[in-house]
Amino acid sequence: MSDKVRIGVIGVGQIGKRHLENYANVRAAEIVAVADLNETEARRVADLHKIPHVYTDFRKLLERDDIQAVDVALHNNLHMPVSCAAMRAGKNVYCEKPMAGAYIDAKTMMDTAAETGRKLSIQLFSLFSMETRLARKLIAADLLGTLYHARSYGYRRRGRPFVDGYASAPFVQKATAAGGALYDMGVYHIAQVLYLLGLPTPKRISGQVYQEMDMDPRRREVSGFDVEELGTGYVKFEGGLTLDIIESWSIHMNPFEGSFIAGSKGGLRLSPLSFHSQCCDAAMDSTFDLKEAKFRWSQLYDTEDAYDSAQHHWVAALQNRVPLEPTAEAALLTMLLSEGVYLSHQLGREVTPEEVEQHSVSTAITL
Repeated sequence: MSDKVRIGVIGVGQIGKRHLENYANVRAAEIVAVADLNETEARRVADLHKIPHVYTDFRKLLERDDIQAVDVALHNNLHMPVSCAAMRAGKNVYCEKPMAGAYIDAKTMMDTAAETGRKLSIQLFSLFSMETRLARKLIAADLLGTLYHARSYGYRRRGRPFVDGYASAPFVQKATAAGGALYDMGVYHIAQVLYLLGLPTPKRISGQVYQEMDMDPRRREVSGFDVEELGTGYVKFEGGLTLDIIESWSIHMNPFEGSFIAGSKGGLRLSPLSFHSQCCDAAMDSTFDLKEAKFRWSQLYDTEDAYDSAQHHWVAALQNRVPLEPTAEAALLTMLLSEGVYLSHQLGREVTPEEVEQHSVSTAITL
């Protein structure tokens, strides 16, 4: 194995702490420094994880020539300026989802990666689940035939950040988060389905977003809650493929039917993973032993550990042990569809990807 990958983490809030905990399980990662505006918290977290260097200005961290990559764990509207600054400073970037607060900002990140030759990866753990990995193998083996429709699904009955009792108010404010349920949890589910569909090219997008349910009056007042609690959408892709989306932070309803992919030969439900087809003129429903598959793959393939998590994969890709999965491409396409839903809601009609890009306005905040 190559030498350890030396990483700096920018942001030690709720997400940054989670990333640091995950890196503790990635033997090839070495966290060299952290940066956060809150120096007291940054030093406390650094001491906890035995990280030697602490900065209050992320630019000072970027000046270090002994760091190969940075992990951007900030609020959504900070992703683009910090990530682009890091790539222009010669660092590879792993960024928390969603890719940015606006499609135009996410595209700027992708363009900057291309211009600088830096690796860019977005935290999409759903792409590395055993369900996703086996589903991809089943699709590649043509067990589904021609793919023609899919559903992206996410459900919480009452799980809005802050107003329902967890996380902080910036999670529900456009000024910092840019979006609600679609940007928070929907990105995982939409990106997972798009990845399995082979990142198809969209032609038309329609959708609607809602904020209808009651919330605690005091929390409503102090939260500044101005994002959606429920997002729905419908996408038509080139070649006739379609996708419907429903993502709920909060709804008076039992759990929905889960994400699925339908093909001419068979269909897949993604959680728990199951395969549906027919055999001898009889309907057939099949399940999988994912633990057994993971054990077998671990014994057979030297790079299996590179897919244990999104961060395991990121570090392995930096070591050139495996090709980098297209997390940034999946995240960018997810941003396009999500912003397409918002624009369709605003205009009251179906929209094109070109219109989304034309209407997209940067939400970036520069530190």
